[in-house]
Amino acid sequence: MVGFQTLFSKEITRFLKVGFQTIGAPVLTALLYLLIFSNALRGRIEVYPGSGIDYLQFLVPGLAVMSLLQNAFANTSSSIAQSKMMGNIVFVLLPPISHLEFFLAYVLAAVVRGLIVGFVVVFASLLFVALPIENLVTILTFGFLGATMLGSLGLIAGIWAEKFDQIAAFQNFVILPMTFLSGVFYSVHDLPNFWQLVSYLNPFFYLIDGFRAGFFGVSDVEVFHSLIIVSTVTFALSFGCFLLIRAGYKLRS
Repeated sequence: MVGFQTLFSKEITRFLKVGFQTIGAPVLTALLYLLIFSNALRGRIEVYPGSGIDYLQFLVPGLAVMSLLQNAFANTSSSIAQSKMMGNIVFVLLPPISHLEFFLAYVLAAVVRGLIVGFVVVFASLLFVALPIENLVTILTFGFLGATMLGSLGLIAGIWAEKFDQIAAFQNFVILPMTFLSGVFYSVHDLPNFWQLVSYLNPFFYLIDGFRAGFFGVSDVEVFHSLIIVSTVTFALSFGCFLLIRAGYKLRS
């Protein structure tokens, strides 16, 4: 596993060297969302009627997962795309690194970055609001699955993209709408029927709902159902990503 350790270490070092950009900036953005939306909507939206959960508390887990997802995706997509476009991908492909090591190194580094950003958002939010923790295992499980899902999707996007504009388009037209329409800022039961259906078709919704249940013990959907859906989507994306790597799609040419 020397190849895995080396590539994993390289990916971790890559985003830590620019920590203000890769960790500090997303945390600041999430806190700004927290302050703006909480002041604008606090007292106007009731979440989980009868639970006593404040809207500001409700926002924090959703913002943490949104930041986690976006940064896990950005880590793999930017890294592999940059290596391809600058031509240094050859130095990763030439050594005897197995396809599994290649996949695990990139995705697990994205998981590390995503989890760091997500949990720093949670800890920073404690300056503004007290958060209960109902089930830490549920929080960690959905956090890990979410980072793995978007790390794999980012790797797929980076392999597919031939220029940085395509990565930006993927983020702006796929990742961003899916995160904003996943229940970060609202409970799905507050929506009209059509938009409830759209939310139920969005795997990010189940991810955020399950993660939020780990804090409050209540959710819009049964936690077990969310876990099954999130696990299935994560496995499908991970397996598809591994097949692309093994086939050498847009990597060997």
